[in-house]
Amino acid sequence: MGRDWKARLLHLVCVVVLLLTLPLAAAAAEVLQVRSPSLLQIGDRNRNYTVRLACLEVDAAQEAEAIDWLRQALPRRRRVNLRPVGTEDGTLLARVTPLGAEQDLSMAMDQAGVGHFTCPSEPPTVASL
Repeated sequence: MGRDWKARLLHLVCVVVLLLTLPLAAAAAEVLQVRSPSLLQIGDRNRNYTVRLACLEVDAAQEAEAIDWLRQALPRRRRVNLRPVGTEDGTLLARVTPLGAEQDLSMAMDQAGVGHFTCPSEPPTVASL
């Protein structure tokens, strides 16, 4: 009988911990602004920071088209998954994938013809034509 109340207490503590931590895990980063063809302003709960799309180069002649494409793909408050790959001059470099999408934005922009994917380890692939 002494173990029964301990097991119930442990179970209750586990449930409370899960209820308190699951909402934090579900809070994804949100796009606040597209600042350039490869630069995003991201909000993550109480923090705002600048993220540069990793593995992407955009020609100067394609910048306006790339910004338009990116703004269509990432309306404000669109939730995204960030996979950091490093920093550059204090700016976070990350592979950015909109939640629900299969492909990160750098590869998608390459396939749309508005940017060039530059990571040699993962060549762009055609999803489905």
